[in-house]
Amino acid sequence: MSDTRRVPCPHCHTKNRVIPGKELSAVCGKCSKALFPGKSVELTEATFPKHVLESDVPVLVDFWAPWCGPCKMMAGAFEEVARRLEPEIRAAKVNTETEQVLAGQMGIRSVPTLILFKNGRAVDSISGALDANNLESWARSRAM
Repeated sequence: MSDTRRVPCPHCHTKNRVIPGKELSAVCGKCSKALFPGKSVELTEATFPKHVLESDVPVLVDFWAPWCGPCKMMAGAFEEVARRLEPEIRAAKVNTETEQVLAGQMGIRSVPTLILFKNGRAVDSISGALDANNLESWARSRAM
């Protein structure tokens, strides 16, 4: 089945296989919700491996904290970029306050920190808030 891409559902986290070019109309085989809803998915220690390590879609992860001013400023831009990037790149968020073990495993020292994962590996990271255009440009240039 090399002509399909593994895509985890952002709602129920079930793995799905999607034919390239059909991503925007694809729905989950289990919950029947859209696989690419045009918004970021909140990840936890339990769901991180399914979405980042086991997906054929590159994933841009925003490691953030609720008390962080720059994180709050960038939140709207990140959601805008999530809409722009799908289905080529999935956008995800990890709350470092509630997911401290995962943040530690990823070596997060400051927030916001963005890490782009491709084929289960971190390919690049950047710390600090970015506007939507710079964030999209950075993610696309690293995902190719």
